[in-house]
Amino acid sequence: MVKMFKIDIHTHILPPEIPNWKDKFGYGGFIQLNHDCEACHANMVDDSGKFFRKIKDNCFEAEPRLKECDEHGVGVQVLSTVPVMFNYWAKPNDGWVISQYLNDHIASMVQKHPKRFVGLGTLPMQAPELAIKELERCKTELGLVGVEIGTHINDWNLSHERVFPVLEACEKLGMCVFVHPWDMMGKERMPEYWLPWLVGMPAESSLAICSLIFGGVFERLPNLKVAFAHGGGSFPSTIGRIEHGFNMRPDLCAKDNAKSPKSYLGKFYLDSLTHSPEVLRYIIDLIGVDKVCLGSDYPFPLGEVKPGELIESMSDLSLADKEALLHGSALNWLGLNKNLFV
Repeated sequence: MVKMFKIDIHTHILPPEIPNWKDKFGYGGFIQLNHDCEACHANMVDDSGKFFRKIKDNCFEAEPRLKECDEHGVGVQVLSTVPVMFNYWAKPNDGWVISQYLNDHIASMVQKHPKRFVGLGTLPMQAPELAIKELERCKTELGLVGVEIGTHINDWNLSHERVFPVLEACEKLGMCVFVHPWDMMGKERMPEYWLPWLVGMPAESSLAICSLIFGGVFERLPNLKVAFAHGGGSFPSTIGRIEHGFNMRPDLCAKDNAKSPKSYLGKFYLDSLTHSPEVLRYIIDLIGVDKVCLGSDYPFPLGEVKPGELIESMSDLSLADKEALLHGSALNWLGLNKNLFV
């Protein structure tokens, strides 16, 4: 098998230490890490002690993740925070402080390993003016190439007028945007079987894509480079229904943008994390091989354990297609040149 260069656009990282934000800000709800050094893992808990997730040292240390990258043939990881760290519910200035802390850590990782890591920042999206300030700092001071945002900002969908200036600034600065599900809709009705992750997450991605289409954001910002996690969630499989609804009820669907939803296929990126060769082939056919990027959700259990294994296993893909999926599309989305890494 020909060994191909891989860029994984969907990987998450945390700082090894997280301050006690409850003590600093005077109210709770923030994530902390409780380390077990002997077992090389940490428990993510909120500041009341409520358990959220167990993570291994590959989520907060460079060396174990680089070792696994080498084992799996991943040349470059694009680093972003864990969505629970968005903290959009926090007071605006507190959210800004947390964003700066997380972004400084990611920037330090990139500076230490510039040929292996690329960084995406996080923003206090609940305060658009502060978000734009932090976006500019990410670009000019930290050298990050883009940002990760959630599929919604509390009660705002991505079509909301308060979100638009931040996305407009991303386009102006040439910063790419990675949209990741968080705070899944309907989770109160899905307490069992891990359903928020299995059902809510795919719906969240579709919500975000539809909001950007119907809200006219893609139309107003044609040069904005947006990628969506998890293969676009349920959007690709429901685009026929979405288009039909647009045609049948333009009074409801077309009130802010008269262009067909299907006309935006190929105008945004999806990652390859579908867990199915049939679905991956479908999204390639739907939006184009040049708009699908390798994404693994490293190092979490819903991710692809060996990043790129699905792409490499598909005999119906040409060598050129595999190169596009494994790194070419990612370079275009990031606005970077392969020579930076090889």
